[in-house]
Formats: sequence, structure tokens, C-alpha cells
Amino acid sequence: MSRLLSLNTYHYRRGGSDVVFFEHAHMFEERGWSTAMFTMHHPRNIDSPWSQYFCEELEFGHQYGLKDTLLRAGRVIYSLDAKQQIERLIADFKPDVAHAHCIYHHLSPSVLVALKEHHVPTVMTAHDLKLACPAYKMLNRQGICEKCKSGNLLHLPLNRCIRDSLGASMLVMLESAIHKSLGLYKRYLDQVITPSKFFRSKLIEWGWSSTQLAYVPNFIDCRDYTLSPDFRNHVLYFGRLAPEKGVDTLIRAAHRTGIELEIVGTGPEEVALKAMPESQSPLIKFLGRLEGDALKAAIHRARAVVLPSRWYENAPMSILEAYASGRIVIGANIGGIPELICINETGYLFDVDDIEGLATVLEKVCAMEDRTLLAMGKQARQWVSENFNRDQYAREMIKLYASLGVRGVNQI
Repeated sequence: MSRLLSLNTYHYRRGGSDVVFFEHAHMFEERGWSTAMFTMHHPRNIDSPWSQYFCEELEFGHQYGLKDTLLRAGRVIYSLDAKQQIERLIADFKPDVAHAHCIYHHLSPSVLVALKEHHVPTVMTAHDLKLACPAYKMLNRQGICEKCKSGNLLHLPLNRCIRDSLGASMLVMLESAIHKSLGLYKRYLDQVITPSKFFRSKLIEWGWSSTQLAYVPNFIDCRDYTLSPDFRNHVLYFGRLAPEKGVDTLIRAAHRTGIELEIVGTGPEEVALKAMPESQSPLIKFLGRLEGDALKAAIHRARAVVLPSRWYENAPMSILEAYASGRIVIGANIGGIPELICINETGYLFDVDDIEGLATVLEKVCAMEDRTLLAMGKQARQWVSENFNRDQYAREMIKLYASLGVRGVNQI
């Protein structure tokens, strides 16, 4: 029996990358593999038989005293606690392969060093652009930014790229400078998986070798979603309420056209978005965080799902979820989003932050006959079921593991 060790910051479904973390491990369990998890402790973590090995919690949003702040700054750069804990887990579990998801500040690359020292082949899924951009997003207050590509990391504090904070930006500048100088990701990762072709190209632009990068798209099981012919005359956004998501542009476009908009999610921009003059309209509705059947019902109510991002999105799970539910997607023409939208077949694109352009598409979609939208939605579901399914993902992943010498590959 082959053994898979999965690493992630959180052991609960906080965002799309966490969903992939859990679903990836579950997929291999279904195929007879033994799996273990390694994350940090967190109050919202779901129960795990592996929690005795988890490392100490580290959250940037908490208020710490000077001593604790300095200790945590060291852990961001290289966590000895995480390294010691994962070494205990490696000794007891004896993994054949490790698969990291989001580990950066909270676990740190010290876990990669431990895995390499114990000769465990290790891959990482690049859910964001942290392996290139110290600030994850290649985005700051002025818009898309790739200034650090030159190697000059002083742009971080100059632009306050991390939470608009000078202190946090300087800490991440130091962290990134040390990690890059020691090659803690390039040297200790055997392969990096990019769920979008765009991310693969962008990492190559920033100095990663094409041989170390593998494109494996995300997956969704359409059997977990149903089709519904009953939708209303409004559109839906669901996801984090954060600056890079462009929800303010969507609110302005919806208000301009008089179209009802439902917004699902929470995040750092929630208060500011609710305070917008346009948000005072009864047509703009904030529903908070929804999960499971409640979220699926919200998707079914909508004529279309809108993704108005202004940063380099990777391969948003929200698009796959919308398609699996038989709903088309209206997306910003940026990052990996265009790869997932077949124009006039599964959805439409608009230029980033183009309020007028988005308003035009919203009006078009809301004026379309229901039967046309339903036919497009069925086509979207068929497309995603053929190209982004579990079996295809499993085949590509096991092929990658096999290339690293992992035994037991015939068990999937």
C-alpha cells in the first residue's frame, strides 16, 4: 500500500485550495492509498487522527506582544516547530510521496527540507503565485505589478504590498530574500503543479525551469451537483470579499443596469463593499458565507455566476462549480480565467475593471431566453465533465508520482 502525505496551512475548508487539499487526499484514499495530513493547529480545524503532529498556530491577524511577534517572525522564515513535528510524522507514517498545497508563512519551507532529508519525493500545487511573487498576487494598490521579477525586493515595502503594511511588507521581503538566496523551494521541491497553463507560463517567466513544472488542471465531480431549470433574473458572485476579486466593479455594473445581484462570501472588503452607495440598493444583496446545499441552491437561483477578478486568477473552482450546476460564467479576461470560458458556449469575458463592458454583458445575459441559457448551462456541464473530471486528474497525478519513483502506482 502506497502512502501519501498531504500538507496545507489549514485543516478546514477555508477556500478553493483547501477544497483541493481535502479532495486530493480523499481521491487517493478511495483508490486504496494510506493518507496522512499535516497542517497547523487552528480553532476551526476539523477533527483529524493526525492532529497530534500538527504544528503551532500562526495567524497574522492576531495581536501579539513584542516577544511573541519576534518569535513568530522567525517561524515565518523557517519554522523549527513545523520541521520537528513533520519529522515525527515522517518517522511514524513513512510516506512514499508528499504533496504540499499552501504552506508558505504558516508551515514555512522548513517542512520541505525535512522531507528532502528523509528522501521523500515532494510536489507542490501552485494555488497562487507565491513561488514567484513575494506578495502572492502580483497585485498592489496601483494594479498588476511584476516589479520584483528583476530580483529587487525593495518594491515590497515601497508599495506596502502586504496588507498595505510597512512592517508586514518588510518581514515578507526578508523572508523572500532568504528563501530565494537559499533556493528553499527550487532545491527542495521535485515538481510544481500548476492548475492553469497561465500560471505555468508565468512561473517560467519568473525563472522557473519548464522541466520542474507540470500542468494538471483541477477537477470536479459533476455527480455531486444537479441541474435545475428554475432560475431567477439575477446574477451571483461567490467567493472571498477581497480587493483582488473586483466585487466593487461588479456592484457598480449591476447597479448601473438595474440587475439584481446576490453576493455570497465574507472577507476583508466586506464592510467597505456594504458601505458603497450602490450597495444601498435593495437589488444588491449580501448573503454572507454559504456552504454545501445552501451554496448550491444560490448557484441554481442565478442566471449566471460572475467572476470580476482584477488579479491573475489561477483556475478558480467557482467556475467549475458553476458549470457542474449548469450555470454559465461571466469572467474577467485575466490570468487563467479565459482558459475556462468558451465564449458564446459556456460564458462570456469582459475586460478587467470595465464597468461599462461588464454591464453590457449582464444586460445581454439577463435578456436571453431561458431555454438558451439552459442549453448553454448543459453544454458547460458537459464540457467540464469531459475535461476536468476526477479520473483524468488521478491519471495525470499518478503519472507524475510515478516519474518520481513512487511505488504502488498501479493501485489507481
